[in-house]
Amino acid sequence: MTSPAPEWEQRMADLWGAFDDHDPQVFLGKVEALTAELPPGDAVGEYELASAHDSIGNEAEAADHYRRAFAAGLPEARRRQATIQYASTLRNLGRAEESVALLTAEREAGSDELDDAVTAFLALALTDVGREREAAGLALGALSRHLPRYNRSLANYAATLTQNNPAD
Repeated sequence: MTSPAPEWEQRMADLWGAFDDHDPQVFLGKVEALTAELPPGDAVGEYELASAHDSIGNEAEAADHYRRAFAAGLPEARRRQATIQYASTLRNLGRAEESVALLTAEREAGSDELDDAVTAFLALALTDVGREREAAGLALGALSRHLPRYNRSLANYAATLTQNNPAD
């Protein structure tokens, strides 16, 4: 599988940068036109279509495109983003347990600049399955790394919330 050309990537980035300037259906049409320049079933194209559908509230269509993107071998540079987005879509579709499982596995799979995003979306999914205390602990733990003071105290309180989760 080859990656799209840098100029294609730039046009897609520019389109996303102007998202708020477009009517949702016009935006989707522009994404569809750009992705049509890629080979049919291209993983990046499917990911971009999924993202566009997600962004305009078409979660069911987005889920289909995410699954196709993963199946087509989505490059690692986009895989984690797609996992976060797909898990959020599943939660919005009422499939929070699947979202929790996907994001829990993602938290254990590795670490990068998206760690806190994974944790934040996991916290959302946990609230939907009745695990609010654990969700608060995860969210506070992620937040504790970004505070100018009280990092250690907040991290300890967050750990207490997640360790004393009655759902476990």
